[in-house]
Formats: sequence, structure tokens, C-alpha cells
Amino acid sequence: MIHNEHLMAVVDGKVVNSRRAVLPVTSISAQYAFSVYESVKVLHSHVVYAGEHIERLLRSAAGIGLKHPYTATFIEESLDMIIRANGFSQASVRILICGGDENHLFITSSPLLVYPKEHYTRGIAVTTYEGERFLPQYKSSSLLMNYLALREARFKGAFEALLIDTKGFALEGTRSNFFALKENTFYTAGDADVLQGVTRSKILTAVETLGYNVSFTPVPVSRLLDGSFDAFFLSSTSMGAMPIASVDGIAVPVEIDKIGSIHTLIRQWENDVLP
Repeated sequence: MIHNEHLMAVVDGKVVNSRRAVLPVTSISAQYAFSVYESVKVLHSHVVYAGEHIERLLRSAAGIGLKHPYTATFIEESLDMIIRANGFSQASVRILICGGDENHLFITSSPLLVYPKEHYTRGIAVTTYEGERFLPQYKSSSLLMNYLALREARFKGAFEALLIDTKGFALEGTRSNFFALKENTFYTAGDADVLQGVTRSKILTAVETLGYNVSFTPVPVSRLLDGSFDAFFLSSTSMGAMPIASVDGIAVPVEIDKIGSIHTLIRQWENDVLP
């Protein structure tokens, strides 16, 4: 394992020590969080779904009016550079495009997130938090609310927080998408209300591939604990499909077979796309 102080980063197409991948505190990007990002997974020295993540990154930049000179090809080459520079076969990599007074492209890395098996066999605890992301379709760095919600969840011993909007719907997690199951139908908020994650799209494809139904209907927070649904789960690049076992300290049903089959399928697809 490479220690953090020895990790290399890529800044504007140049390999530097990760400690030099910094922004001046006076920059607009730092002061106003005017930037967009993507988190990608490296397996066997290749980025999983690189093209789709880069496409969404560029779409997020365009969505908030962040103008920059970086092309998809340049970003993909920068990803290859950080893999070669660090010599790792697996890792979590973050792509950050900064705007404002000047542009920068940062590619940084950390050890690949791997969760305990029990998270998938027994489920995880979540809390609820009243708040919704600003411009939810775009993955911007405006994450103060996400941070506060996740900090509160962890203080309460939970793994994640579900964000509840002003209409009382549980839309998504602070770093994940949210799904509910009733019989053979999976429910999730519509694309306009949540981040259209790359893993979310794979989840939706897997649901249909396995013969289940999808309903783009948000789940009211009032129905999380009243038995209206058979199960709930979260999804993200690192999590895959992770079942929920409790909400605000109250146990909810955990469905392993259907959610587990989705998780297995999307992980299989990740390996299938590698060279």
C-alpha cells in the first residue's frame, strides 16, 4: 500500500506530489465551492466506466456555467497518468474541475473503499435529515449540507443520512442514491430531483434485466417506517447496492436476495468492461 504522503496527483496534466495539489485560499473556487467532481473506481489498473463518468463531469460543469479548457480526452489521459504514477491496481480516484478566476484540473487518489460483508448481509443504519442538495442534477462541490447531515448521522452511529426535501420526500443520501422495494417494483425519485449517478443508471438497468419493475416515484418520509415497503437500499460507486436495516434507530425489513442479485450483477458488469 502506498502511504498518503507518497501518493502522486495530476494537476493540469502534470504529475506532482499530492501535497502540492492545492488551491489558494483566496481563489473563487475555494471560497465559493465553484467546482464539479467525479469519484471513480480503479480496478486492475483501469478506470471503471471512465467515459460515462467524464461525460457526467463535463455535463455538471456546463450545468453550473463553469467554463474550462479540458476535453474528455485530456481528462482520460490524466487518469492514466495518475494510475501509472502511483503504480496501483485498485484505488478510488477523484476528478475535480475548478472554475472562477482560473481553471484547474485535479486528479487525486485514495485507497479503494471496501465495506464489511455484514453491510450487505445484515444492512446498515441510516438517519433522516431535512435538507436537499442545491442543483441536484449536477455534481458540484457545494457540499456543506451533505457534510452536516453525514456528521449528524455518524454522531448517532449511523452509516448514512437520507435527505428529506421540503415536500417530505426521502430523495437520496448525502453520497448515495436511494431505492425502496415493494413486491417486484423498485421506487426511486425522478431524474430531475436527484443526482443521475453512473451507478444509479447501472442499478436501474440491473433491476429491469432481472425482471423487476421501476417506478420513478419518490418515497414520503412518513412511509419509511409504516410497513408500506418491503425493503430499502442505497447505491453509489463504492457501495454498489447496500441494504438498509434501520431508519432513525427503528428497524426496517432487510431483503437480501433481490438487492443482493442487483449488487452482484452490477459488480459483474464492472469487471466485464475492463480490458
